[in-house]
Amino acid sequence: MKYAVITFGCRVNQADSLAIETQLTGGGAESVPADRADLVIVNTCSVTASADQGARQTIRRVARLNPGARIVATGCYATRCRDEVAALPGVADVVANEGKLSIPIQFVEGACGRPVSPGLMGRTAWTLRVQTGCEEKCSYCIIPTTRGPSRSRVLSDILQEVERVVAAGYKEIAITGVHLGSYGRDLSPASTLSDLIAAVTSVREVLFRVSSLEPMDFPAEIVEQVAPHFHLPLQHASNRILRLMRRPYTIEQYTEIVDSIRARVPHAAIGSDVIVGFPGETDADFEELARYLELSPLTHVHVFPYSDRPGTEASRLPAKVHGGVVKARSERLRQISRRLHDRFRAAITGSTRPALTIEDGSVAITDNYIRVPAPPAHGRNEWIEVTL
Repeated sequence: MKYAVITFGCRVNQADSLAIETQLTGGGAESVPADRADLVIVNTCSVTASADQGARQTIRRVARLNPGARIVATGCYATRCRDEVAALPGVADVVANEGKLSIPIQFVEGACGRPVSPGLMGRTAWTLRVQTGCEEKCSYCIIPTTRGPSRSRVLSDILQEVERVVAAGYKEIAITGVHLGSYGRDLSPASTLSDLIAAVTSVREVLFRVSSLEPMDFPAEIVEQVAPHFHLPLQHASNRILRLMRRPYTIEQYTEIVDSIRARVPHAAIGSDVIVGFPGETDADFEELARYLELSPLTHVHVFPYSDRPGTEASRLPAKVHGGVVKARSERLRQISRRLHDRFRAAITGSTRPALTIEDGSVAITDNYIRVPAPPAHGRNEWIEVTL
């Protein structure tokens, strides 16, 4: 059987898709472009209205180019709007998040989760999902509804997967979760993300990254244990807006965390997310955000124009910001992000960093997540030293 997996959204979705592909490939299925596939799995996201739209457009395009394909939709949009997704052309089945990892056994006899060698599915690093679900009640977010409560994997299972991944040849593992910082709270006995990091980083053959961590959960003790590359969503720098968002920290607390990382690891990449145009955001609120970002130690910022999610508290708030204002504010923050990135690259120019080659070996990603050309005569998945 020939298959294609199309993935939208976060690293957790990427990890889920990787698990699905691993099972399909382990059962003898062949990965091909979507226009030639017998089975097309679309793993959707629903964090914004544009994410929903992107999934719809993709499903319609696949159905048009490959009318004989069996399209299976899953992920957060498929979970939130099952009937809406099921009505799209070509969709044969809609599978909610909790059932997505069982999709392969419906189509491939002998589907198994044995990791394949790096590069066979276009990936050089392995994405390791250790937790899913979220119980934070951010007023703008629909994900607790689509992913359910926090559920952590037991450490012994995680360590077994790490052993299999390393044995398969992977040299970099990205640890991810929907609410990664809550790892272990639901286990018995309870555990913590710090406990997990300490256990997995004892495996010296591989570099571990951590994906997005909420500021209130950030364990300072992991800073020197993992790759110097962190992502801490800010969302806003106005404490008034943070309260409306129901984010459980202040800009002062956030500042203390990222300043501490920069002081301890000067070469670390520190990314963030911000939401522009949240209901009630005034010019003064926005200026607080822009001013903080411009002077911050952050190295890049993902800018998200606010998107109403039906069913969330924020969707019912008054004082919506005009679309034209949101667009202009978003562009200004993207310009700031470009300056932050340029400043970071200038600061580390001349330094030598370890980097892992990807693709055909002509490109490498440094430990602090800078994409650079690799010297000639290297293949994929090799550690090299590069001078920036």
